[in-house]
Amino acid sequence: MIKILHFSDAHIDIANHGKRDPQTGLAIRVLDFLKALDTIIERAIAEKVDLVIFAGDAYRDRTPAPTFQREWGKRIKRLSAAGIQTLLVVGNHDISPAFGRAHAMQEYETLAIPHVKVLDRPMFLKPEDLEGLPIQVIALPWITRSGLIAAMQNYDIKEEDISEHFTSRLTQIILNWIDESDPELPLIFTAHASVQGAVFGGERSVMLGNDQIIPGSLVKHPLIDYSALGHIHKPQNLNENAHPPVIYPGSIERVDFGEVADEKFFILADIQKGETHVQWVPLKGRRFLDHSINLELMEANAADSGELPSPSTVSNYIRKHLPKTADIRDAVTRLSLTYPRHWDALIDENWLRTYYEPALESQFVHKPLAETRLRLSENQDIASLPAPELLKKYWESNNVSSQEIKVLQEMAEKIIYNQYKEESLNQASEWES
Repeated sequence: MIKILHFSDAHIDIANHGKRDPQTGLAIRVLDFLKALDTIIERAIAEKVDLVIFAGDAYRDRTPAPTFQREWGKRIKRLSAAGIQTLLVVGNHDISPAFGRAHAMQEYETLAIPHVKVLDRPMFLKPEDLEGLPIQVIALPWITRSGLIAAMQNYDIKEEDISEHFTSRLTQIILNWIDESDPELPLIFTAHASVQGAVFGGERSVMLGNDQIIPGSLVKHPLIDYSALGHIHKPQNLNENAHPPVIYPGSIERVDFGEVADEKFFILADIQKGETHVQWVPLKGRRFLDHSINLELMEANAADSGELPSPSTVSNYIRKHLPKTADIRDAVTRLSLTYPRHWDALIDENWLRTYYEPALESQFVHKPLAETRLRLSENQDIASLPAPELLKKYWESNNVSSQEIKVLQEMAEKIIYNQYKEESLNQASEWES
């Protein structure tokens, strides 16, 4: 039986902002990611795992600052010193979009770090490639668009069809490797890619390039004993209660509020041919607190009274609906305020920032609403209104000043007249012909 540890999407420098630690000078959010990484490395050493698979995206991009290279390198060196074989799959944030450029983990290959192997191209690793470890690994790193074009340049294929043809060709290569594998030894498939059927999380905001989609049937092939995936930040097993496990462990820390509801994990797996036992190990990450307050109810009450509420009335309403200070403390927070556009001046953001000072980070999102409903009399049909009159009602419903409406109406009437004139001339020309 082979014991492996599988994790992915470390992105240790993606949150390099906000409050800083006075001792290290690093952003506290960076330390959150490094703490999660330390937990993973320490567990690998304590469990004496046979193999660590990192399924891609060590950094934010392919040009990390030397400080972050140092911090990542310290952790990989610990695995190397412990004699644990480590596979580093190159992800889309590690690789240059330009074909042939060096990637962010190049030095581990260049310097031939003991027990560390960089997987930067599709490959099939056998026991002799893994220092005699009785296991086989098929690896698929991220493949860029320029890489696709370079790989298919000798084929007479339209550019819009390159992706489909490449996926078909790559699938056949992997199937050939599966057929070549030793049926007595466990087989692992690892990739930094999107698999058909996977559920995406909020990391869509940070992903680069177009995804190459791997067929779900390929990663669930019955001769594979474990599929170790990276790239999608939402933890999931695409082959639940079946063999083989097809697992995205997800990112090691919350990257943004798109992941606010996601728990974070790494994977310990005991693998033997035809049987794999998986343990999801939780990571205790930084708390994220996402809170929304909608002031539309206050607007309805104000409309009934015919008066705007005072700033103090609005502040008191917001105060009553804010989270408790204890919940805010040391969390990454976001407060979204929805309110009528003309109430902008009633929002005391300075007071809100003071209230949120105990938070590690705070974001304030203003969502002013424009009144878009047109006020028509009971006996008036919207279809009966001429375009200029309808446009005027639209300006009024959005609280545009009367002076601005006058200027906008004059401009609009000129555009409408010129358009009507042009259509009339074209129609006359058609009749003559």
